Amino acid sequence: MNWPAEILSFWFEELDPKDWWTKSDAIDDLIKKRFFELWETQKSKTADDFLTSPETALAAIILFDQFPRNMFRDSADAFSTDHLAQQVAEKTVDLELDTQLPERQRPFFYMPFMHAEDIRLQNKSVALFTKLGSNQKFANEHRDVIAKFGRFPHRNEILGRQSRPEEVAAVAAGASW
Repeated sequence: MNWPAEILSFWFEELDPKDWWTKSDAIDDLIKKRFFELWETQKSKTADDFLTSPETALAAIILFDQFPRNMFRDSADAFSTDHLAQQVAEKTVDLELDTQLPERQRPFFYMPFMHAEDIRLQNKSVALFTKLGSNQKFANEHRDVIAKFGRFPHRNEILGRQSRPEEVAAVAAGASW
């Protein structure tokens, strides 16, 4: 199986862009059915294992950053391979592999930075999305949350973290980053 090609074809050709951002049990189930086993077998590898081509790096980032958010929606496992996606993304950007693929695919190289509970990676997200001219508003909003709270408060409950009063207020006001 050429898993990188399968992931990229699924993500960019089979799905509609609205499917990337809209909660759908059908899409979540489809991703889990098609890619859970692959996710399980690949998640123990190192970031360097996925730097053989821009396509492989991007497929790995989607596998470890986007797919878990679908497969494990509303559970801690949704974030369980974020660290690996972030490592692949950092190395990809350092090697400029991201610039070798079409602009419409590049935001997914940078999403792990936007999802990070790390101000350094958030700042990188803002810089990369600004340079790309895409998703700047969302990158800034995510970075501002991390600058304010040091984490995403809406994740606290499913990650078993105690929420601080200001985080409870932010989530109650509708913040969901």
